[in-house]
Amino acid sequence: MILRPATPADAQAIAIVHRTAMRVSLSFLPDLHTAEEDLWFFSEKFLPANETWVADEAGQVTGYVGFDADWINHLYVAPDFQGQGTGPLLLAKAMADGRSRRLWTFQQNARAREFYEARGFVAVAFTEGEGNEEKTPDVCYEWRA
Repeated sequence: MILRPATPADAQAIAIVHRTAMRVSLSFLPDLHTAEEDLWFFSEKFLPANETWVADEAGQVTGYVGFDADWINHLYVAPDFQGQGTGPLLLAKAMADGRSRRLWTFQQNARAREFYEARGFVAVAFTEGEGNEEKTPDVCYEWRA
C-alpha cells in the first residue's frame, strides 16, 4: 500500500470508499445522499477545499484523509481494509506538519473515538447533533501540538 495525493480522477473511488464505510461502519446514520450526490460533493466541494491523500493498494483506493490547516475533515477506510494499519497511516499524513488539529466524529462511533483517543486526541465538545446534517450526537476532538 502507498499513500499518494488525491487527484480529481480519484473522486469516484473516494466517493465509493466514503459511501461503503458509512453504510457498513456507521449504519446508525440516516442515508441522506445518493451515490451521484456523493460524487458531486467529492468532485466539486471536498477535493478542491482539502488537502486529500489516498491509500492505494495495487491501484485501488482503500481509504482517504482530507484536511486543512486546522481540521481533519474526513478520514475513512473501506470496511474490507479496516484494522490493517491504513487509518493510522492516513492520520499520520494529516498530522505530519505537527500542527494542532480538530475533528468531529459521532458519539456512537466507539471505534473512531478509541482510535483518536489512543493517538492523543482529547474530547473538547459534545453536541446533540444540531450542527451536522445527520442531526446525530457528535463529539469534537482536539490534538494539541
